[in-house]
Amino acid sequence: MEFETDAKLVMIYVNSTDQWHGAPLYSAIVQMCKDRGIAGATVFRGAEGYGSRGQIHTTRLVELSENLPVRVDVVDIAERIEPLLAALAPMIREGLVAVSDVRVRRFLPDPKA
Repeated sequence: MEFETDAKLVMIYVNSTDQWHGAPLYSAIVQMCKDRGIAGATVFRGAEGYGSRGQIHTTRLVELSENLPVRVDVVDIAERIEPLLAALAPMIREGLVAVSDVRVRRFLPDPKA
């Protein structure tokens, strides 16, 4: 069975070493999304990147390999994303949040099968 709707994609760019109340920030964001009933959240760890300060973070340099770029992707309908963005604001001390309109198609098992 297929279900299609308009939604929002939120891409949150932070560092792997960022913390929120003693936990990795990316993990705290995923848990908050789950607690709020958000449709989906996934964490991606980058191999290399840089942000507004221009400092390269890479797996190629041993001394920087623990502070890698992380992206958390969150997808849901706009009515759930807007309150989530407000809740994220105090959590992200330094980072970037990009929000895009997307069309999602969800595939679910056929209940008749």
